[in-house]
Amino acid sequence: MKFKNLILLLFFPIFFLYLNAKETYTNSLINEDSPYLKQHSHNPVNWYAWNEEAFKKAKQENKAIFLSIGYSTCHWCHVMEEESFENIEVANILNKNYISIKIDREEMPHIDKYYQNVHSLINNRSGGWPLTVILTPNKKAFFANTYIPYDARNGSVGIREVLKNINDIFINENEKVVKTAQEIEEVLKEYENQSFKPTSLEKQIVDKYIKQVEDSFDEKYHGFSNRPKFPNASKIETLLDIYAITKNKKALEIATKTLKSMANGGIYDQIEGGFYRYSVDKMWMIPHFEKMLYTNAELLGVYSKAYRITNDIFYKNILDEIISFVDIRFNKQNLFYSASDADSLFDGKKEEGVYFVFVYDEVYEFLEQKGYDENQIENILEYFNIVLEGNFEYNYNNPYLTKKSLENIPINLQQIKKDLKEFREKKKYPFIDYKILTSWNSLYISSLFEAGKINKEYSKKGLKHLNILLENLYINNTLYHQKLIDKKPKVKALLEDYSFIITALLKAYDYSLDSKYLDMAKKLNKEAIVKFYKDKRWKMSDDSFIANADVYDSAYKSSLSNMIDNILKIAALDDDLNLQNIAKESIKSSSTILYSNPSSVSWLLRSYIAYENGYIVLKARKDMFKNKTMPDLPFILKKINRDKKYLACKIGVCFAYGNDFEKIIEDIKKIGFFN
Repeated sequence: MKFKNLILLLFFPIFFLYLNAKETYTNSLINEDSPYLKQHSHNPVNWYAWNEEAFKKAKQENKAIFLSIGYSTCHWCHVMEEESFENIEVANILNKNYISIKIDREEMPHIDKYYQNVHSLINNRSGGWPLTVILTPNKKAFFANTYIPYDARNGSVGIREVLKNINDIFINENEKVVKTAQEIEEVLKEYENQSFKPTSLEKQIVDKYIKQVEDSFDEKYHGFSNRPKFPNASKIETLLDIYAITKNKKALEIATKTLKSMANGGIYDQIEGGFYRYSVDKMWMIPHFEKMLYTNAELLGVYSKAYRITNDIFYKNILDEIISFVDIRFNKQNLFYSASDADSLFDGKKEEGVYFVFVYDEVYEFLEQKGYDENQIENILEYFNIVLEGNFEYNYNNPYLTKKSLENIPINLQQIKKDLKEFREKKKYPFIDYKILTSWNSLYISSLFEAGKINKEYSKKGLKHLNILLENLYINNTLYHQKLIDKKPKVKALLEDYSFIITALLKAYDYSLDSKYLDMAKKLNKEAIVKFYKDKRWKMSDDSFIANADVYDSAYKSSLSNMIDNILKIAALDDDLNLQNIAKESIKSSSTILYSNPSSVSWLLRSYIAYENGYIVLKARKDMFKNKTMPDLPFILKKINRDKKYLACKIGVCFAYGNDFEKIIEDIKKIGFFN
């Protein structure tokens, strides 16, 4: 017995040391809420969050700041962590020579945006994640890159050599480094100011936009650019709105071809629904497997509009599947998580996309066990393009559909998808980032109201989620940027939070005609102008780190362009010429880029159309809208008043009045772009 006890005493300490081997190190990120920062809390790197403690230490020790920006579901962020930030040698270099700071880009998008601009300036190309920036102790950048490999590879220098070389330069040529960093900051400011020089605009800008989009359109595989290919939801939605008001057939053709190619391709999860973030190839076949709430939020609205324009059931099926996916994977207490990872565990290690892909022999055997006969199995596998040699790397198959697939749709397709989902679920679903972001939740809720124009249950659902979002992230008259479930929010709202929740509130008012939503939208709109609109320029935040907002649509539509649209709506609803003027000045300050390259600022172009055309407001008593179908056109709003007749107005002028609803609608369609 004594011998057994001795064995146990020796064994258990060793066993627990083994269990905690990966947690030998703990840094200050252990105290952060962000799932991404917590992922790095046991790196041997002495990470700090973006805070004054880190900057004070950098100044006291006169060390450069190593800034790494990423997010929890970013594949290459994981790769860089595994290769470098878990490596003792790299950690020792960083801990000795640098103050290392980690940022979750979803927590601090304004800081990420600023340093992405720095990267673009230094490298003359767009950035991405992970973003690696080295700063002076005063936060001024003098080096920027994205993923840096552990060892030299494909012409790239390894991270150890990069860190040693930059530290040598920082110590031995410090004056030159400080001067370079100052020059970079000044050039960036000059570039931003140049972008905001007003120029004259004209209505022909819409034709120019269509021409630019057409020139970048992939006629064979659809979408825009070569590879990688992103959904570009704001561009597609702008095309659909242009078609709705001008009947430009090219706009509709480009939009619908792209939507169908994406939904049939590998960028769409053919089994569980929902879109992955982007496609690595130009054919939409090989996705990067992370799923973002914002991607699916924007595309939900776009597929809803496409269905309402075309009446093609294809689009409705996709929007239904998006909502189902988000509810199953992201919905928690009626709030929505931000993203799911590309990587998941398989045989003890992480692999990209391993949850989502299939091996031919394995799925064939599974379908046999489910009772399908040989012909049925071959039909199913052919439909999803699952082949023996694999259509993806390592003999894996990522399901996608072809023209042949769509001509031979298996019977009981929904049951087949359920069975294939069951097969998948033998593997572990990827990590889900459980942050609740006000901006992304608002984007999704807004799209639920768009889907609600097809199925009213979705609008009811949108209203429920909006109310719960406000309960959780609008506290004591303060709007917050994010929270975790069952925790109080800490980070105050940024421009994007105000911008997108105001849109959701305005859509809630348009659906319910409950004045509390309009009142809240107006209140937050006023707050946003006070907080973020300074000297006729918009800022992304009102904290000490000032980053200018811009009108470029990137991962999702520009929050500034969307804010301009909000202001135009509220100005029209309230006949507020002061608000109209703020929108005008905001468009004017971005008119250079709008004039020269409108296809890069699709949502701003849409706001410009709204400004030129003017939002039309149909006013009547609440009961007079009951059982009345509004025209499904952009730039039309409803508002409750006490008049016993219908009244149609633009800001400063009314043009139709009467009891006949259909006659008023005909008059509306004759105005502006609607003729």
